[in-house]
Amino acid sequence: MGEQRVSLLKGDDHMGAFVKQLLDDVQALEYMLDHDLFETGITRIGAEQEMCLVNKDTLKPAPIAMKALSRMKEYPWVETELAKFNLETNLTPREFKGKALSALENENSSYLKKISKKLNELDSELILTGILPTLRKFHLDMKFLTPKKRYHALMESINSQLIGQSYELRLLGIDELLVRHDSPLLEACNTSFQVHLQVAPKDFVKMYNISQVLAAPCIAISANSPIVFGRRLWHESRIALFQQALDTRTTHDHLRERSPRVNFGSDWLKESVLEIYREDIARFRVLIASDIKEDSINMISKGKIPKLRALQVHNSTVYRWNRPCYGISPNGKPHLRIENRVFAAGPTVIDEVANAAFWFGCMIGLADEVKDITTQIDYADIRDNFSKAARYGIDSKFTWFKDRKISSIDLVRKVLLPIARRGLKSQKIDSKDIDKYLGVIEGRCKTHMNGARWQLRAYTRLKKETTADEALSCLTSAIIQNQKTEKPVHTWKMPKLSDFQNYQASEMTVEEFMITDLFTVQKDDIIQLVAEMMDWRNIRYTPVEDKNGALVGLVTSRILLHHLIRNAKLKKDEVVVKDIMITNPITISPDELILTARDMMRDNEIGCLPVVKDGELVGLITAMDFLKISGRLTNPKGSKKRKK
Repeated sequence: MGEQRVSLLKGDDHMGAFVKQLLDDVQALEYMLDHDLFETGITRIGAEQEMCLVNKDTLKPAPIAMKALSRMKEYPWVETELAKFNLETNLTPREFKGKALSALENENSSYLKKISKKLNELDSELILTGILPTLRKFHLDMKFLTPKKRYHALMESINSQLIGQSYELRLLGIDELLVRHDSPLLEACNTSFQVHLQVAPKDFVKMYNISQVLAAPCIAISANSPIVFGRRLWHESRIALFQQALDTRTTHDHLRERSPRVNFGSDWLKESVLEIYREDIARFRVLIASDIKEDSINMISKGKIPKLRALQVHNSTVYRWNRPCYGISPNGKPHLRIENRVFAAGPTVIDEVANAAFWFGCMIGLADEVKDITTQIDYADIRDNFSKAARYGIDSKFTWFKDRKISSIDLVRKVLLPIARRGLKSQKIDSKDIDKYLGVIEGRCKTHMNGARWQLRAYTRLKKETTADEALSCLTSAIIQNQKTEKPVHTWKMPKLSDFQNYQASEMTVEEFMITDLFTVQKDDIIQLVAEMMDWRNIRYTPVEDKNGALVGLVTSRILLHHLIRNAKLKKDEVVVKDIMITNPITISPDELILTARDMMRDNEIGCLPVVKDGELVGLITAMDFLKISGRLTNPKGSKKRKK
């Protein structure tokens, strides 16, 4: 969950003192490695479960984490996450043998049921998904940041490193997302199921390199984050979103390289885990400091094992997809773990444990069968595979050992599943557990279906029948209901709009409802262009904007028809848009309720409302749009404007 007792750096002296502590921790770690002080001869696994909280009625993010936690004080295993609509649980580390996998599933399910019971009292529930489909950009305002010292310090520190003016998201999939944001809270879009594998120091280099190779096939078979702000993007959009959310870099007219804090890595590990820690200290500025001072060198000299607090704080602010972790076992000995961060949360607990079983089995199986994986495949290829897997998921095609080209399905099913099975057997994992969890992975291969592909197919179908917002709500409802069945995602049926009866259209804001794919003109364009555009696109309203995107007018089909009738004998190019447009059209803000928009259109007898924010045209609402949801609109009592 990360060290919570941290603070902002207060001046050069504070920075210098913390960096000194950080360097001491590296020296202490080196001493412990050189003198074989680490625990060996045992393999443990662990996991962290992140989740989103949603309102039962609206299925939108429910920022109630602190209130929910106040009712769960007897649960030490549940904690906050970055946003108020997220929680995280820390599952019990256990020795990797026997029924460890089913025990992991049972514990996780038990925890989630206990949390769900408490959330039910707050008219909310949890959902396991890499990115919540109903999440909107306005949910990532800083007022949704969890009110804890660590998170405020982290956000402020990352902002202080920002070179450009804002954080930018640029993703292209079926749809495209180009948007900027004023804070790194974009990171809160992502929820994951992070799994840990304890490894002996002598095996760390070999095992870490294997984990890098496995990242791509693991993403491909488990992808579950294809939709961001209603846009169909990468199959595992978390990968790009997480990097871009914390990317403080900007473009330059030179080719100097700067690494993002979220990264895959730049080369094979060669000698020791120390290479990673040293590179991350050298490459990335310290963001926050530990509130607890620890003299690790002095502790080592007295025969004590330090917690390496400074090193762990800095490590928690550098986001490698396979991250080294240091810890102290119950017997007092230090240990090393590899944390796999590529798995998205969900779609179900059994899916998550199947992902973990696949990775654990492949890690151990490949370590048994391949002496040095760096001789089998180029590092450039595993980085390329990683990017492909994030973009295309289960549809990816990879470069594998000895430059072999292979689809993700064939790689997982024909090559890696047998290796995973042998690896799990070597750990004496219960045979029924092996069959159960690897059977889920094989089922995805046979049906060519994982969480991302299911969501993309479902959302695309639903969008043909209704508005994007209702389609996203229906999709979210279907995910929640399917999760409760505890059946793996490849067995889920496609959702139907007719099965979803609780859509709360009246609570929707203009921003959630408006059209954003606009066709506009400028005031000096000729009327013929407007007429042709409206005919081609079958639209009745054309906003007029200036070169900066500010709304300056509106042309309606009625105005256009009136003009053409009265000026039929004139040449069409003699009149321009500014001669006929409405110069001060009635507009609405994106944060108003759509009921307010409906009432404004009715009271003013207009069929269109341009949506404007800070003078800029951001969307459009027409009377025709309301027809799609007219049966689900009621006019509740109370405020016309929802506080977000």
